[in-house]
Amino acid sequence: MKLSYIKGISFGLTSGIITTLGMMVGLYSGTHSQLAVLGGILTIAIADAFSDALGIHISEESENVHTQKEVWESTIATFLAKLLFALTFVIPVVFFGLQQAVIISIIWGMLMLGLISFWMAQNQKEPAWKIVGEHWGIALLVIFITNWVGRWIAVSFGGLT
Repeated sequence: MKLSYIKGISFGLTSGIITTLGMMVGLYSGTHSQLAVLGGILTIAIADAFSDALGIHISEESENVHTQKEVWESTIATFLAKLLFALTFVIPVVFFGLQQAVIISIIWGMLMLGLISFWMAQNQKEPAWKIVGEHWGIALLVIFITNWVGRWIAVSFGGLT
């Protein structure tokens, strides 16, 4: 697979996992609203996919070493990976209770992040536990912080406990 596609897909998938899980957990703990969480997922899938794709586009252009074709390959791969993967989080929210959906989504996201990280470790000939552990640690940090922020907002501004 071409490097431009690998960059876009790996960035889009990772961002899709971390951003969507963080948003879901924060909105769930702050609102307990299925509608808010669903709206957040769709917003992330669209707006953040465009944002990340533009970010990759500008980053690749600023390196001044890539062809326009490579820049656009990374851009499109980032957009599609982020959009499509973020949309997978809609499924549990639609078919399960919100608390179950968030738990299923965390498991799904961590599993996929682990697989991406394992694949990277294999390609880099690094110990898988090191790469997977590092990436899971960052994801869990995001989940814990957004949960805390959601709860703080609910208590401070919304009356939820």
